[in-house]
Amino acid sequence: MREYRDDLKSPVADLKNVGGDASTIIGALFLGEFVDGIPWAHLDIAGPAFADKELPLAPRGATGYGVRLLVEYLRRLAPGTSQASRG
Repeated sequence: MREYRDDLKSPVADLKNVGGDASTIIGALFLGEFVDGIPWAHLDIAGPAFADKELPLAPRGATGYGVRLLVEYLRRLAPGTSQASRG
């Protein structure tokens, strides 16, 4: 990912938050500048975040894409959650 670091350079700001051909990677690099060694993840959900038509798991409009994934992941990490109930 470091080969894309130059794409963050800006003539007017410390960093820019837009990229060319690798915008997902640029977004991750941008966020990585602010975590100071803390483990983190970048989930690029911009593409499926809005539905133009009714879908089986989401109404037309904002989809909430990725919310169930994050809730389930955090639920499984919660203290007191037994391995048996983790599915």
